[in-house]
Amino acid sequence: MKLRALGLGLITGAADDDPSAVGTYASAGAALGPAFLWTAPVTFPMMVTVVYLSAKLGQVAGKGLFEVIRDHYPKWLLQTALIGVLLGNVIEAGADIGGMSAAIAVLIPVSPAAIALPITAAILGLQVWGSYTLIRNVFRWLALALLAYVAAAFMARPDWSAVLTGTLVPRIRFDREFLSLLVAVIGTTLSAYLYTWQSNEEVEEEIAMGRRRLSDRRGATEAELRHTRWDIVSGMFFSNVVMYFIILSTASTLYAAGHHEVNSAADAARALQPFAGRAAGALFAIGLVAVGFLAVPVMTTGAAYDLCQTVGWKHGLHARPREARGFYGVIVAITLIAMSMNFVGINPMKALVFAGVVQGFSTPPLLLLIMLLTNRADVMGERVNGRVVNTLGWITFAAIVAATVGLVWTWFQ
Repeated sequence: MKLRALGLGLITGAADDDPSAVGTYASAGAALGPAFLWTAPVTFPMMVTVVYLSAKLGQVAGKGLFEVIRDHYPKWLLQTALIGVLLGNVIEAGADIGGMSAAIAVLIPVSPAAIALPITAAILGLQVWGSYTLIRNVFRWLALALLAYVAAAFMARPDWSAVLTGTLVPRIRFDREFLSLLVAVIGTTLSAYLYTWQSNEEVEEEIAMGRRRLSDRRGATEAELRHTRWDIVSGMFFSNVVMYFIILSTASTLYAAGHHEVNSAADAARALQPFAGRAAGALFAIGLVAVGFLAVPVMTTGAAYDLCQTVGWKHGLHARPREARGFYGVIVAITLIAMSMNFVGINPMKALVFAGVVQGFSTPPLLLLIMLLTNRADVMGERVNGRVVNTLGWITFAAIVAATVGLVWTWFQ
């Protein structure tokens, strides 16, 4: 029996800590300090649950998420879900390119606008001309760059008593600043692009094993699902640890010094330097750039999967460009649209946080569909969700909806 390659969960977890997430976590740490650290352990089981459900759906059905939705739900629902996901992915990818450009400008004295085009060209080159196996392996190595944030946090010399309290004792405020950051954090840790990417990555992995026909991919053994669970738990733990240390690094420096607003990626990296040293600022910038090269392709390719599955076009990174022109054409178009956002005067870090909020609103409907699909015997057979997974899944759905409703409530106060 063949098992999926190790590290697929690591890739998804690292993509979850994209520049949008880094910007959101840095903003939260600077604005709210160590009192916000509790959000990391609380979101961990939610991250594991939603990514595992997406992986299981792809493994058992042998199809990507939007293809399964197309098979079992009305066209209007499919198209509505597609619009929400495309909007979130394009905004977040564009914000990420801007964040990467600003971070490179911290390391090299050059205009961020001049960097956006070569960054976009490099991302497209990997997606269009790289094989699935090459992309997977490159992504694994890029994921390790996130460890720079762990080092930056220790260089910040945090107050460990405040860190322990902030980690173990949740503090919730019912004001607009707190709730908007909470929704942004939930939105970026449980982003909709992760669901579609994970389900499609499972299909790509099976095709790489030689299971090119749908009949060969359908179904999954308990051993395969157990292997998937542990891989996803380790990948999400890695992602969650990185989230924790990003909040910690800015909480221990910027918040402690009264610098409560992060206006750009360059601002976040430069602001760390007086308190934690130039190395910490450089590590912050390097981590942002490296994970951007991983996360932006995940978003743009994920959007291409969703669109092609909705309209019925051939798709997949296993296919060469001449075999799936529509799929690769969508990747190019979405990437260029995302890049163009950086030439209309949008503040990169503000856009990063806004992208997280957009994901916070687009995630609940898609998660609801995943929960319904993974409980349908005509889709999952005997692999429908058990009681524990269902409980965690519905708690996660309720938490996302509650956070979003809370944010809307503050807008009317």
